[in-house]
This record gives sequence, C-alpha cells and structure tokens, in this order.
Amino acid sequence: MKPLYNPLFVNFIVYFNENQDFFECHEVLEEYWKEFTDRTKQHPLVGYILLSTAMYHWRRGNTIGAGRSLKKAISRLEKVSKEHPSFSEGINIENLVKNSKLASHQIDNERPFSTFAIEITSPKLHSLIKEIKPSMDLLPYGSDEVIHKHMLRDRSDILREREKRKRQGRM
Repeated sequence: MKPLYNPLFVNFIVYFNENQDFFECHEVLEEYWKEFTDRTKQHPLVGYILLSTAMYHWRRGNTIGAGRSLKKAISRLEKVSKEHPSFSEGINIENLVKNSKLASHQIDNERPFSTFAIEITSPKLHSLIKEIKPSMDLLPYGSDEVIHKHMLRDRSDILREREKRKRQGRM
C-alpha cells in the first residue's frame, strides 16, 4: 500500500480539509508515524505533523510557536518529494509548500489566522477520502471543541503521570 493511502493519513486529510481539526491531524499522524521503525524527526510524516501543529497554534494566537513549527514543516515538506516521493504521491506537494510559505509570511507579519486545503491529485486518494469520511465523527468547523481541543480534553492521565514523576523525584 502506498504510504498516503494508509487510513490514518486519509483521516489526516479529512481532518485538515473538512473541519480544520489540526489537533486531531497531529494525533492521527503521530499514531501513523509510530508504526515506522525508522521514525526519526527527519521522517517524511514529521513535516505534515509540524504543519498541523503550526496551524493549531496560529489559530489559537500562539504565533511564536506557530512560526517555529511552520518553518520546520516547510523545510521537511520541501524534501519530501525529492527524498521520499511516496510520501507526496497523490497530493500537490508544491502547492502545499507554497501555501505553507504564504502562511509563514502571514504569521511573521502578524496577520490573522487563515487556512488552506491540501490539494488531492490522486483519484484513488479522493476515493479513499469519500469512503472513509462518512464514518468519521467530525466536530463542527470553527467550534471551541476544535479550536481549543487540547484544553478541553480529559487530561487526568497526564496529570497523574506528572504527579507520579514528581513524587519519584523527591524520594
């Protein structure tokens, strides 16, 4: 199977293009990235993960974090079609890089958040998106649940783990 036909990547495209749930984009791609034995920060999926992170931060007003993440994303995405073409096959990677650079310029110039879609060029990928989208439970576009997802989720397991590490450090 081509890497971009993986159901997790298809989910990423739906989240990015349909309701701009950038937090969920990051989550599904990180899950996919973890399936690879060669998962380093140079892996081609990391560019897409960083793009999602940047868009999430920018929409929430964290332009410093957004700018840093987006610059790293652009650097990695520029390499994808040359070094890992199977991770760009089916999308217009040149247009994605161009839109990412425009977004970076807007962030640098303190412009308000704006988004763009990832252009799909593969009929097969279009078909997979059409097939998987109805089974996805998408949150409403622009809702607080999408925009502030990391703040609204249940973080009790994270807080318990943090407290456990603190106690272990004191003993």
